[in-house]
This record gives sequence, C-alpha cells and structure tokens, in this order.
Amino acid sequence: MVPVPVAAARSRGAALVLDLLRTAGEPGISRLELAERTGLTPQAVSKITARLRTEGLATEAGHRASTGGKPRTVLRLVPSAGYAVGVHLDRDELTTLLADLAGALVALRRRPLDLGEGAGPVLDAVTEEVRALLGGPPEARAVLGVGVAMPGPLDHRAGVPGRVTGFPEWEGHPVREELAGRLGLPVVLDKDTNAAALGLAIRPAAPGSFAYVHLGTGLGAGLVLGGAPLRGDRTGAGELGHQTVQLDGPPCGCGGRGCLEVLCLAAVGRGELPEAARILGAGAANVVRLLDIDQVLLGGRVVLAAPGVFADGVREVLAGLGLTAPVGVAAEPDAVAEGAAWLILGPIFGK
Repeated sequence: MVPVPVAAARSRGAALVLDLLRTAGEPGISRLELAERTGLTPQAVSKITARLRTEGLATEAGHRASTGGKPRTVLRLVPSAGYAVGVHLDRDELTTLLADLAGALVALRRRPLDLGEGAGPVLDAVTEEVRALLGGPPEARAVLGVGVAMPGPLDHRAGVPGRVTGFPEWEGHPVREELAGRLGLPVVLDKDTNAAALGLAIRPAAPGSFAYVHLGTGLGAGLVLGGAPLRGDRTGAGELGHQTVQLDGPPCGCGGRGCLEVLCLAAVGRGELPEAARILGAGAANVVRLLDIDQVLLGGRVVLAAPGVFADGVREVLAGLGLTAPVGVAAEPDAVAEGAAWLILGPIFGK
C-alpha cells in the first residue's frame, strides 16, 4: 500500500495547523496567522509547516500583502494528499463515497441492501462497493481508511455491533476486523447518527452543542457537546428512538413498549406526517431539557421528504414548552456517509 502522508499530523500542534489550513480553504493562511490562532510560537509553526510541505500535506498558495516588511507567504492544504471512504450501512440501502483530505466528495455509489441478510452477504456487498469506488486496489490511491456507520446499538471502540434493533443476528460480529482484513485498509465503525453528527460538527459554523435527530428507517440522535460527539462509554448516548413516551404503548423491536421510534414511524406509515413531527418534537424537547443544547438539527430520508412539515412541527412543540433552541434541517441526503468518512479524517485534524 502507498504510505499515506499523515505522519506530521501526529502532534497536537500539527493537528491544529492542519485544521486551520482546512478551514482556510483555497485562499490559504499565513504562518503568522497560524501562530496567532494556535498560540504556537512562530518557530514551532515554521517547523510544522516545513514538515507538512515535505510530506505533501501543505503547499504554498501565493503571497499576501503585509502591513510592514516583505509580503507574507500563504499556505493551503493539499486535498489530494489523502482520501477516506465513508460507508452508510442502512437497513435497506448501502451508500459508499470517497472524500478527499478536505472532506470534499470525489465519488459516490448507492445500491439496495437488506441488513437482515446477515453479515456475510452484507459485508460482501460493502467489499464490492468499496473496491468499485476506488477503481481498483487501495494501492492505487493514498487511502487513509474506511469509516463505516450503521444502526446501533454497537461498541465503537471494539468495532462490534450489539443487538441491532430488528436485526439481532448482527450481535457480536467483528465487523471492523473482518472488513479491515477484506479491504487491506484501516476501518472505523460507529453508529450512524454519531457519524453524521461528527461530520456536521466539523463545519466552521457549527454550534458548540446540538442534537442531530435522524428519522429514516429508524429514529436516533447524534449528540455534540463542546464541539465533540458524545458517544458514551458503551456508544449508548443518543438512543433517542428508544425512550419510552407512552407507557404500555405498542411493542418495539428493542424489547420495550411505547418507544418514540415505533410511535413516530407508525404515524409516518399512516401518512400522518404532522403527527409524526409532533411525536418527534416531544423527543427533541426531552433532549433539549436534558442537555440544554444550542440547536436541534433534523435529517434522514423521511425528514428530507417533507422538511417544512417536520421543522415546523418540532419547532411548534418546543415553542409550546417555552424552549428556545432553534430547529434546522441538515439538508445533505448523505450526511451519514459523509460523517463516516470523517471518522477517518477527523483525527488528522484533532477532531
């Protein structure tokens, strides 16, 4: 495999510099600005940027006028220095994409999938799609790794699913280990909503704390506090869909009754989207009250099919309870797959 040029990103200082290069974009940023914004000394910044240039992660992007003395040299990130694969393993669909070092989309593939077929056939499909996405073996590109996002519960540290709601056959399967062996690449596994929340949190204008509420084939949330995803020690944070909101309500695949997910999806199935939005709002209100978050972001295919209905419905519930957290819609249809790629890219930038 071609060595991926990320050795310089192993220090905290280098990660800070790389992240500023990433957010600066094509116009770039000067060494003096890097020192001012990171708190590093100019000498440290010069050493770090020299290593980044040697490893192909940064390059000069021209000069900028100075208030005194010679013009400042401007540096920028080299997006083609590395790539990451993002995989969204949904209950009925497989999405794979390739992102460059800056997180920009390079290629995307999508195909129907039945998660209930079991790990063997499903991971066969993932392997085929990733290889097709790369256009050959991973040696053909500087590929950093593969981020995989799937429904929970799961253990993101061990890379192993738990008793996935509706698909208990996945429990304990070594997904990360098996895919890494098949693909010859590092693999990171996380919950779908956590991945999406990470991708959204990395954006420059992202609020410091928010809940990404995803309504698609299931219902869950990714939580961000202090700019970082809150996963919990057992990756159990954000299981919004399985909070009980109706005692002795209809049974849920998780083993409980009256869960938010089963009630909300039942309303969607009946075509009662305003009612589904009201139920979703009740869950969002619980999160806002519990964590005092700055914003609620809605996403997922059901929300994106009627974004106004869901945003207005959730907003109305919050307002009726005196909760002021703004409600928005994450309009990206592939937010989970994009976030999965950031499972690989994020650590390079200290995320």
